[in-house]
Amino acid sequence: MKIFADLHLHSKYSRGCSKNLDLENLNYYAKLKGLKLLITGDFTHPLWFKEIKSKLKEKESGIYSLNDDVFFMIGGELSSIFKRKNKVYRIHYLVILPNFEVAEKFIKKLSFYGNLASDGRPTLGLDVIEVMKILFDIYEKSIFIPAHIWTPWFSLYGSNSGFDSIFEAFDDYVNYVTAVETGLSSDPNMNWRIPELDNFSIVSFSDSHSPHPYRIGREATLFELEKITYENIYKALKNPDEKNKILMTVEFFPEEGKYHFDGHRLCGIRFSPAESKKHNFICPVCQKPLTIGVMSRIEMLAKREENFVDPQRPPFKKTPTLMEIISQIENLDINSKKISEIYLKVINTFNSELEILIGNYDKEEMDVKFPKLRRALEKIDKAEVFLDPGYDGIYGKVILKLEEEKEKRLF
Repeated sequence: MKIFADLHLHSKYSRGCSKNLDLENLNYYAKLKGLKLLITGDFTHPLWFKEIKSKLKEKESGIYSLNDDVFFMIGGELSSIFKRKNKVYRIHYLVILPNFEVAEKFIKKLSFYGNLASDGRPTLGLDVIEVMKILFDIYEKSIFIPAHIWTPWFSLYGSNSGFDSIFEAFDDYVNYVTAVETGLSSDPNMNWRIPELDNFSIVSFSDSHSPHPYRIGREATLFELEKITYENIYKALKNPDEKNKILMTVEFFPEEGKYHFDGHRLCGIRFSPAESKKHNFICPVCQKPLTIGVMSRIEMLAKREENFVDPQRPPFKKTPTLMEIISQIENLDINSKKISEIYLKVINTFNSELEILIGNYDKEEMDVKFPKLRRALEKIDKAEVFLDPGYDGIYGKVILKLEEEKEKRLF
């Protein structure tokens, strides 16, 4: 069976997250998006762990459900800030576990190294390798995924916080890494340029801080599974075969991510990698080092040419979310009531957002009922868009090249 999964999101107990991030809302919006499998997120937080344990019922091995229509895996994002060889590193990573019993053992061990009640995504003053030792000593087939691996802060390859090599980061435990996550500011194509990642599955998830349809599932991974079980998800990530594997990922245009280009938000400076080199990576306004974004960081570490294609890898689709597309068509704020109404009409007609975005819908019916949306989706398929890259924490923009037949203007 084919299922879309979003295995990186948060709960109402994480800082800066919506108070609506509960199981009920996640379940509701996942159905609209076409997501069949979610992570609980924030499983180390004591109040959230108590809630998910009381509400979720096991349906298959390692797979839980609230209402039998959307499934959950137990897991979440953790943060480690530590010093190694006199250098401070900051890295975020996803941990997914097979059941509540294993999760409780892991939480108990972690509680010695940080205040787990302070944030849904806890910060541990512990080397990530030490965390991995604890994790895999408890359960050898735990899922461990370095999160948004290129962003400047808190990532594997981050320009301000990370390593230059995955082997340097995880040492002997590198073989336990289950997959790597692209993050919003990179796509698989960019990651294929790094030969040391050749043997690691590449996944994409939302890192959502809200259950809203333009947040949850904004990036997602499509799996082929013999059956939805923890073991089969682990297999699809770590040792894929014909019955259990990744079929594709749905991605942002990486320019839309918050850290694609270099720059200084407060100084209003945004540079491409080439422009940054000309300025020696120094801000011309304040004379301080620029925040080095994902594109520059990849250029620094890449061993292959730009646009290198690995035919052995699953394909991917770059697209804005459906609500973003509709808001541009209607020229209205994405949070407006009318955009929500149109969104629901489209979903009720064509079943789910992600299926629409990957082109799995009746084209003739779309032409009749939503002709503007049909034209917009065609433009996105051809990458006929204006890209306004994000930098230093500011989201970029994907502006659709939509023209009225009589008036040449953006909708």
